[in-house]
Amino acid sequence: MTTSDHLSISAAELGSLWMGYENKTMNMRFLEHYIEKAENPEAKAILKSYYKKESKHVETLTNIFQEEGAVLPVGYTEKDVEPGGDRLFDEMFDIMHLRLITIINMGLFTVHLTMAYRDDLRKLYQRFTADAQDAYDQTTDFLLKHAAIPRPPYITMPKDVEFAKSKQYMTGFNLFSHKRSLNAVEIGNLYLSLEANTIGMTLMTGFAQSARNKDAAKIFFDGKDLAKQIVTKLSDLLRQSDVHTPSMWAGIATDSTNAPFSDKMMMYQTSVFANFGLTSNAIGSAFSLRSDLPAKLAKTATDIFSFAKNSGQVMVENGWLEEPPQAEDRTQLAKGQSNKQ
Repeated sequence: MTTSDHLSISAAELGSLWMGYENKTMNMRFLEHYIEKAENPEAKAILKSYYKKESKHVETLTNIFQEEGAVLPVGYTEKDVEPGGDRLFDEMFDIMHLRLITIINMGLFTVHLTMAYRDDLRKLYQRFTADAQDAYDQTTDFLLKHAAIPRPPYITMPKDVEFAKSKQYMTGFNLFSHKRSLNAVEIGNLYLSLEANTIGMTLMTGFAQSARNKDAAKIFFDGKDLAKQIVTKLSDLLRQSDVHTPSMWAGIATDSTNAPFSDKMMMYQTSVFANFGLTSNAIGSAFSLRSDLPAKLAKTATDIFSFAKNSGQVMVENGWLEEPPQAEDRTQLAKGQSNKQ
């Protein structure tokens, strides 16, 4: 045990632990349903492997909260998934969903690692990230082997090193001037967002057709339409540079209208994906050197932010939004003390 293990948990660390608990208890509920419905032995083994790791992580997080004397978050429980419920997506989508979950987890827990000062918490986030990386490898290999996901587009390999020779390299707004073709970095960021929104569109379709709460159903319909618009916009950007946009044949919603998941949990998953979309847009904008791309991605980010805000309002109105731990309201405490006098 190092000296840092004896440090009290900071507000940043507490917030990260809280987010980790919410995230992982939700993942477990989705995995329970997917494992129950899995028919392919290899797919089932992948799902069960990550479920086992997530279960251990939740147990570790529970112990930390208890040791620190902090109330345990509610998160997501067996009440949020219906055993024996109808399959909402085909089996390939189950693995696609898990793959996207691991992509989000790799990014989320890397950020949380940078906010951790206690040695035990740093090691914990390293383990979280390593387990997500392992599951990402397994899901990617499985989907590629079954030709369920295409690889990103190809371009001709460079023969020479090139340096930008004029400011024209960064232009893109002038309708009457030629826009340069997208570079490999820009293609990569656009394709990541394109793939995520394609999966998100299917997820929202399943949620929309099975939601019990009408306000939640509207959010899911709006989410499906927004994802569709983003896919169209990103595909057009790639096609303008004569870059092929491969499509997926697998990963579809079934015709079930009976959700095996609670509206509360489907709304939270929607919120997580919206936040991931905002992060992806920010990264794509930061590494885009053609001036029109950040502007177009900013418009997309504005649409995603508005959608996320509406989602949050529905969660609040239905009592589904669990509040993270927050700092003491010193003004209210002072007023309360004053009232006692």
